[in-house]
Amino acid sequence: KEINFLNKENLNSWRSNISHVPQDIYLRDDKISNNIAFELDENNINLERVYESAKKARIFDFVDSLPKGFDTFVGERGVRLSGGQKQRVGIARALYKKSNILIFDEATSALDSKTEKRVMKFIDDLIDEDITIILIAHRLSTLSNCDVIYEVSNSNVKKVNFKND
Repeated sequence: KEINFLNKENLNSWRSNISHVPQDIYLRDDKISNNIAFELDENNINLERVYESAKKARIFDFVDSLPKGFDTFVGERGVRLSGGQKQRVGIARALYKKSNILIFDEATSALDSKTEKRVMKFIDDLIDEDITIILIAHRLSTLSNCDVIYEVSNSNVKKVNFKND
């Protein structure tokens, strides 16, 4: 289907199908639940979906253990959270949106190796769903279960097979 960028309705519809998890997650000084359901008014947040997204992003247990749980304020730019916790809130935000295309741009780079493996297991589990996942990563271990890998180097793009087929 052709995307006509001059038609705002088509552009917004197309954008609504994409979730992006950047390397550096922006968090506002607000509740964790509001940072997961980022673009919504607090009255329109589906808390069950927040919890489901947090579980999939492997952040639910941590948040649930906090005295105020999902009502905990994260501080300006998430200063009350570790880098890995901020990443997982960002991943939960992308999952909350329920997009057809998920772009992970170095999204696991701030995670310790144990948490990265758990999050990557979740990403691998998404393969059975009708979702396209695009991973941008420097660590080859992050790409181990990808169907197709492209290497970008010096403005050149080439398809690479790192698996032992």
